[in-house]
Amino acid sequence: MSVDRTEKRAEEHTEKVGDEAAETVAAAASARYYPVAPGVRLNVRSGPGTGYGIIRVLPVGAKVPIFCQMPGTKVSGYYGTSNIWDNIGNGEYVSDAYVYTGSDGYVASRCS
Repeated sequence: MSVDRTEKRAEEHTEKVGDEAAETVAAAASARYYPVAPGVRLNVRSGPGTGYGIIRVLPVGAKVPIFCQMPGTKVSGYYGTSNIWDNIGNGEYVSDAYVYTGSDGYVASRCS
């Protein structure tokens, strides 16, 4: 393979990665943030349910973006019982029963 082709492929990869990063930044900038229930350290899971592993814990007073929502394990929490799970990042989900959205239903599009 020639040096020119290698450089062109490297440029194309850089552009693609740059475009994906820009989309992520744009989505985060346009996302609305919602408060986690008062006094709650909320588990962030790798999927929409209690059967998924905990990947981190949000501190008391945290606010989270909701990029999309989907059904999962039913959870009883501070704001009632819900099977809605909020996607707050790449592969990061929290139960909507602990997030104050002002609604008992979906406030974002369904995750695909």
